[in-house]
Formats: sequence, C-alpha cells, structure tokens
Amino acid sequence: MIAACFPRRKTGLLPALLAGMVCVFSAAPGWGEPPAAEVQRGTVRFEPLEDQQQLPPRFRLGPHTFPYELERLETVSRQIEIYRLRFPSPVKTPWEQNNTVVCEYYRPCGAGPYPAVVGLHILGGDFDLLRLFCRSLAHNGVCALFLILPHYGPRHAPGGPRRAIGPDPYQSVQAMTQAVLDIRRAAAWLAQRPEVDSRRLGVFGISLGGITAALASAQEPRLHNALLLLAGGDLRQLNWQSPELAPVRREIARRGLSLEEVLRIMQAVDPVSYAHRLKQRRVLMINGRYDQLVPPACTEALWRAAGRPPIQWWDCGHYTAMRFVFVAVRETVDFFRHSRPPEAVGGVNR
Repeated sequence: MIAACFPRRKTGLLPALLAGMVCVFSAAPGWGEPPAAEVQRGTVRFEPLEDQQQLPPRFRLGPHTFPYELERLETVSRQIEIYRLRFPSPVKTPWEQNNTVVCEYYRPCGAGPYPAVVGLHILGGDFDLLRLFCRSLAHNGVCALFLILPHYGPRHAPGGPRRAIGPDPYQSVQAMTQAVLDIRRAAAWLAQRPEVDSRRLGVFGISLGGITAALASAQEPRLHNALLLLAGGDLRQLNWQSPELAPVRREIARRGLSLEEVLRIMQAVDPVSYAHRLKQRRVLMINGRYDQLVPPACTEALWRAAGRPPIQWWDCGHYTAMRFVFVAVRETVDFFRHSRPPEAVGGVNR
C-alpha cells in the first residue's frame, strides 16, 4: 500500500506541487514555432573537477569552451520561467540533428541561488512526464534542466536511430556514451548560471533515464545528488522477454548476434561497471517491487555495487508505477530541495 511505503510528512509541499502541475499538458514547448524572444548567446568553460585519467576513455572530457543559445518560451505561470537551451554535443555523429543537444530549462522567478538538476526521460520518449517533474521542481525552488537524449525528438534525423537503445549494440553504446558527455556539458552550463548554487547540483531520471543518470553521476562529480527511479544495472538481469524489447530481439536475431554477445558489448555502458563511484555521491533509488522490465535482481545489482544507498520499494510494476506519479514527484522535489554539496555527506551516500 502507498501509505506503507511513504510516511506522512509535514513538508508543506502540496500547494506548490499542485501549482507545478497546472497546464503541464497544455502549451508544451514546441520545436517549430517562431522564437518566443531574443536568443541569448554565450560560452561556457568546462573544467573537469578531477583527473580524467580516473575515468574510462569514452567518458573523459578535458578543459574546453563551448557555445550555447538560450531562448525564453511562453508560459502561463508567473512563478517560473521556461527556456529552450541548445549547445553542441561533444560527440559528432553522422546525423547532424543529433549533434545539437536540446534542453528545456525550468527555473524559479527569483535571484537564487537555487539547487539544480538535470532530468532524463524514459525509453519511449514521453516528454510530458519529465515536464511534469521539472515544472514541479521549479515551483518548489529547484532549477530543472530537461535534457533530450540522443536521437529523440528534435535530435532525430530521418533515416537515423529513433532511440538511444536499439537493436545495434554498438550504436547503443555510442548513444549512451554521447548522452553521458552531453550531460557533463549540461552540468557545467548549470554550474555557471548566476541563479544556481553550483555546489548543489544533481541528476535524476526514470527507467532508461535513471540508468543514464547513474552512469552520468558516476562520471561527473558535479552531479553529486542522484535520484534513480525505476532503474537498475547488470543488463543481464533485464527482462529480455518484455514486449517492449521485442523489436530489439528480432533485430538481434536478424543480425545473427547472440544475446551473450550483445550483453558483452553493452557492458561498456552498464552502470554496474562504474557504480563503485556512486559510493561518493548522495543517492536515492526508488523501484517497483513487481517490476517485470527492470526486475528487483537488476535493481539490487546496482544497489549493491553503489554501496547500498537508501532505497524505496513501491508495491507496483514498471508501468503501474504511474499510479504513484504524484508521490514520485513529491519524493523528487523533497530530495532535490535538500541537495547537499559533496563534503556535507562525508564522502558516503546516504
């Protein structure tokens, strides 16, 4: 039961939470309309916070400068502002549209400094779900940068992949690597914003977004606060018989690949491979007790490798977790409102 999983708190979040949900499914930012305002242009200096030799070569980023464009979008709210952010991806792929990172930036109307997070969407690319979370975060004093993963939405090129994870394991590894590097640049962009507390940054995601968030937090120390929803690791434990993975199974068979070979290739972006680095982060995991796509064994593999951070088990499956969406938003808001800088947790996630 929901009451058994989530004790009542006197947090005072409900009024602001409801305000954050007003009109979330109407007047969503589009991609083809004329600019809503003058485009702001600037540059960001990326400086790694640790020796990049400690990271796998695929996830390294050395010191560099990159440009960005920021465009204000129309919103009915007087409490938050919404912007469209674009900057070049550190990875150049054969598909030009995919080489520009597109984000939606939700921020409170105020000087701050506020904690800030990068938000990541699900495998199916349901953007409205992430917009719900991001609006609610902004209404509750947290800046939220919704980053669109490679090959989705405005990043999809005709003839190119439609998802970050697909039947070609080499392409999937490339897309997930690109996603992590895109997120590292996004964290640097947030860190230089005057309204953002650069020491209180984080990342969250749902399902594929949660898996990607675990990868990104492990590689980018700026993203010290990580909330992983319906995520897991050790991809061998995924339910490969799930209907959602049926097209992938068919294409793997057509290519003459074995599942064992695919899993060997995908190990390069399996969060369990790097989860030991999450022991130095502040992590919260929220998962479904009856999840059939990301089974408990998959979740527990990531949980153990990450140092057994706090974890909540909901009485739901992967898709029936939507019954708890308002609780999920509340938990996310509460977690990031209380984001902490690295030294505040003594080097241990809790």
